[in-house]
Amino acid sequence: MSRRALILVEGHRSNGPLYIKAALRLGLHPITLSADPAQYDYLAAEGTEAIGVDTDNLEGLIDVCCLLRTTYDIAGITGFPGLDESIYVTVGKLCRYFDLPGPNPASIERCYDKFTQRQLLGQAGVLVPAYRLVSNAKEVESAATEIGLPVIVKPAIGIGSSGVRLCRDVDELAEHTAYLLDGGHIWRSAPRILVEEFAEGQFCETTMMESEIIAVGLANFDRPPHFVPCESMFPAPLTDKERKRISSVSLRCLRALGLGWGPENIEFRWTERGPVVIEVNPRLPGWTTPRLIQLAYGVDLIAEHIKLVVGDECDLRAMHTHSAAARFLVPDRDGILDRIEGISLAAAEPGVYDVRFYVEPKTPIVRKGDYRDMIGHVIAASPSLTRTEAILRRAVDLIDWPITPFPILDEQQQSVALPRQSAGDAKWQ
Repeated sequence: MSRRALILVEGHRSNGPLYIKAALRLGLHPITLSADPAQYDYLAAEGTEAIGVDTDNLEGLIDVCCLLRTTYDIAGITGFPGLDESIYVTVGKLCRYFDLPGPNPASIERCYDKFTQRQLLGQAGVLVPAYRLVSNAKEVESAATEIGLPVIVKPAIGIGSSGVRLCRDVDELAEHTAYLLDGGHIWRSAPRILVEEFAEGQFCETTMMESEIIAVGLANFDRPPHFVPCESMFPAPLTDKERKRISSVSLRCLRALGLGWGPENIEFRWTERGPVVIEVNPRLPGWTTPRLIQLAYGVDLIAEHIKLVVGDECDLRAMHTHSAAARFLVPDRDGILDRIEGISLAAAEPGVYDVRFYVEPKTPIVRKGDYRDMIGHVIAASPSLTRTEAILRRAVDLIDWPITPFPILDEQQQSVALPRQSAGDAKWQ
């Protein structure tokens, strides 16, 4: 009998290793298809199979999978986002070609284009920020005037808050517009920019599977006017009425976008008008969310997703309700990370489940204003939110990671010394 294989299209810094380990526990042979497998160091660490292939080329992926079927029984196919969510469109098409369980490619396409998503949600009566789609600096300025400052300015297609900024005045608006249009941001097609009303309020998120709400959490951000995650927690301390309202809006989002198979993640801002939908993602979130949900509810979302992918029955019942939270380590300056000390002390604190840095000492730190600015995390859990927050504070205080600022350079030296965003950066969400 052929060995059952799980095909993973591309990889992911946080979720990728978890998918590999869960697949192995479920008796599956994980095989990663990537344009550059070497960028995912966990593949070598786990000793799993990886194949280099252009993952933007559907026909090429079909050819590789057909070849693999001569050796393996391909039980399922899933994947991770690259520069945008379009990898899930490819995954959906692959699943349909090989008659495997998977997402509807048309629904994913509607979702990853944030302008189209805004239109469909608004038509369904879902509360979204006021928005305009523009393509040049004059249109950005006009849209911001119509909506009223402050506004959010961001690419219509993208992930991980890359290129997203709160513009509070005309100077910030002009500066960020120049960044997006004059070479600072990498576009895979003609620039399409969303100018949106700034929905002020607590950030909330629902994580769902098969149209079932598994968890509702909160997150906080650092470094305004950018949106760099600094803390995430589950469950959110909401009233029953607030939970019911968010649940109702979440299900309406899925109906509006034609979603309902597999995992979904919906982001809100709880404003004076109630929950305003910021974004619907047809996938599991990155960061530490799957781990936090497992600690808070006892549900292994990644293992359950794999079961869906291979056509098995999944179990989404909560085993318990604890409070789980992550504190992300975000630099407050550019420079050289001198050293990292205190990890073992922090990890030994009762209630701490993970302490991790994503970079090594002596690494140059150049902040980019998005998820890539997170250089580590601490995860804790306990029966109560108050206790979990106290555990996190103690653990974080035990870690020392000083950064020495770069020497002051003139403009010409800076342009040579400081790295720019590369196409591969976004794959490391």
